[in-house]
Amino acid sequence: MTARLIKGKEIAGQIREEIKQRAERLKEKGITPGLVTILVGEDPASQSYVRAKQKTAHELGFYSVQETQPAEISEATLLELVRQYNDNEAIHGILVQLPLPKSIDENRVLYAIDPEKDVDGFHPVNVGRMVIGAPAFLPCTP
Repeated sequence: MTARLIKGKEIAGQIREEIKQRAERLKEKGITPGLVTILVGEDPASQSYVRAKQKTAHELGFYSVQETQPAEISEATLLELVRQYNDNEAIHGILVQLPLPKSIDENRVLYAIDPEKDVDGFHPVNVGRMVIGAPAFLPCTP
């Protein structure tokens, strides 16, 4: 068996260009892909990850919203925020950055995300879709 060198940056660039072109075709139909990233607290690694997602979304031509909330946010307030974005037709994808503060039940928040807008693929409906091979948002990491 011959080894094959995989050039990750090159492949990522190709994928991004394809997504950018698909976003342009959607815009021609009057649809601008919309993403919201929700960050609770000030974890440096989470801030960096969310910044990268926002930067990429802008580069690809998406409508993008960054929701930064204090670590003291109540679970009820966070759930209401998720509900608002579920109902927002300009938003097609919701990403709630984990971990959340210990005072918030991560599962309740993840389960509150509309499965059709669940960018990370953590909602049980999307996990089930993945297992049976049905179309779904799939997590970017195993």
